[in-house]
Parts: sequence; structure tokens; C-alpha cells
Amino acid sequence: MRFSDNGYYIERYIKCDNCGMLIYDDGIEIEVSSEKKLVCSSWCDKWLQAKSQGIEEPRIPLPKEGIHETA
Repeated sequence: MRFSDNGYYIERYIKCDNCGMLIYDDGIEIEVSSEKKLVCSSWCDKWLQAKSQGIEEPRIPLPKEGIHETA
């Protein structure tokens, strides 16, 4: 989600390419299998990387502060 420069309205909705959570800031841009993705957290980054390496069910430990902690 991107707020306008004055912060009064939403310009567009941007969702994490992994979990679908709305991204309010710049997010984290990553490259997976030569394709650019935008994710909300380092957890989503690690999960997508594991999936791209062929791991069917990645088991990435959750951060202590919550799943959507930024990197």
C-alpha cells in the first residue's frame, strides 16, 4: 500500500508476492529464479528462496517478533 505524498489517501495497493500481506513501506526486492519479487519480510524472502531450490515444504523458523518483521 502506498500513501500519497501528503499521506491523506492511498495511491495503490501493493501486496507481498509470497504471503499477500499489504506492504506499507518499500518492501524487500529480491530475485528468485531470475524473476524479481517484492516481499514484506526476510522470512518471506527465505521461504521463496527455499521453494525455488526445490524444497516442497520449507521450514523457516519464525522471527521472535512475528512473521512480518522486516530485514
